[in-house]
Amino acid sequence: MSDTALPVSLDRDSLVPLAVQLADALRAAAGDGHLRGGDRLPSTRALASRLGVSRTVTSAAYEQLHAEGWIAGRHGSGTYVTTTPPADRPSKGPAPGIPAKPPTLVDLTPGVPWADGIEKAAWRRAWRAAADPRPTYREDRAGLPAYRDAVSEHLLRHRGLAAGTVLATGGTTAAVIELAGAMLSRGDRVAIEEPGYQRAVQAFRRAGMEVVPVPVDEEGLRPDAVPADVRAVYCSPAHQYPLGSRMSASRRVELVELARANGMLVIEDDYDGELRFDVAPLPLLAALAPDVVAHLGTTSKILTPALGAGWMVAPSQVAAAVLEYREATGTRPSPAGQRVLAELARHGDLGRHLRKLRRELSERRSLVSAALTSAGIPVLGDDAGAHLVVPCGSAADEAARMAAAERAGIRLDGLARHFAGTPTVFGNLIGYAGCSREALHSALEPLIAVLA
Repeated sequence: MSDTALPVSLDRDSLVPLAVQLADALRAAAGDGHLRGGDRLPSTRALASRLGVSRTVTSAAYEQLHAEGWIAGRHGSGTYVTTTPPADRPSKGPAPGIPAKPPTLVDLTPGVPWADGIEKAAWRRAWRAAADPRPTYREDRAGLPAYRDAVSEHLLRHRGLAAGTVLATGGTTAAVIELAGAMLSRGDRVAIEEPGYQRAVQAFRRAGMEVVPVPVDEEGLRPDAVPADVRAVYCSPAHQYPLGSRMSASRRVELVELARANGMLVIEDDYDGELRFDVAPLPLLAALAPDVVAHLGTTSKILTPALGAGWMVAPSQVAAAVLEYREATGTRPSPAGQRVLAELARHGDLGRHLRKLRRELSERRSLVSAALTSAGIPVLGDDAGAHLVVPCGSAADEAARMAAAERAGIRLDGLARHFAGTPTVFGNLIGYAGCSREALHSALEPLIAVLA
């Protein structure tokens, strides 16, 4: 029998890993009769080619389905759908030992802010004040002066950075796109953490740059693995995304010295930089080397992505090139979110919110970390930020955990999708900022059952 045509569609923008999407699609096809017992499936290599994904994705999906009993391999013949769904794990029920799915899904993926903590009266007051100024024909392409002043004060008070030139941006990814257009040329090589922030990877690639993955360990990005011929290095030293490590002081010095020696631009994404718990702050790269570092920040994690507001602190020549890029392309960040943040800062609401945010996330971090470690589950990257990592041994384990968690009503993320190349480290990311405290409590028992 020829390979069966598969009713599979993968969403690359979804937080659900591709391997989990593929396993779910094949499981559903077998459950509703599109695939029948005895149908032969394509090889993992052929299916990966057909779907335009890595073989790691298809192998992990097949391994999961094989473990569940949906498919079976025949030596020298291929992989086939089993005759009937597995009796001990019905397609629409929970896995053994996992509680049934609650009415609403608890989203424990990282990168989601604690938006419920924003004080409603302060939020409304800021938006009313932001609407007061009359519309103008042309705003300053560098950003509103009041916003830039508020960012300068914020960086000095909360990040210890005496900022020089501050530009408003539309957020971190928007700033990366501008730096790629203003400072780099097609064909330039850019070093980026591996695993790392895939939106930055795509921003550079779509601008015509060659992305060079650089490994990350418990001390952050490894400067000794950065090729001397790259034009820029993108990193998240405060709380590496996604592994959660902090770049050590010695590596920070090593990286900026390397940049100076080779004429590189270091792009410092201050991801989760304001969210430190029981660790002392380390010097920002921009404070160590303001001549070669472009420092990027955003309101997305401390307030909400809805503001569409971020900032860039850059050397004067870099800032000038970004402003020229904006003039040439007619682009600029929207002033609405800038006005809101400026008003929140003017009344002291921003500082109060940050103090409240740190207390809340510190308590949530302690809650999740203690529950997992007491159950014998190791965690990484929990000394800062709003997520931690539970490592595992393979892509199949990672995908199986996410599938089981989804059946238990919990959405998790995995490390595999954060690789620009072939994944080499596996595990699950647990974000604890986006849901309510009550939902987080309710999710801990089934989460431990899944991870254990």
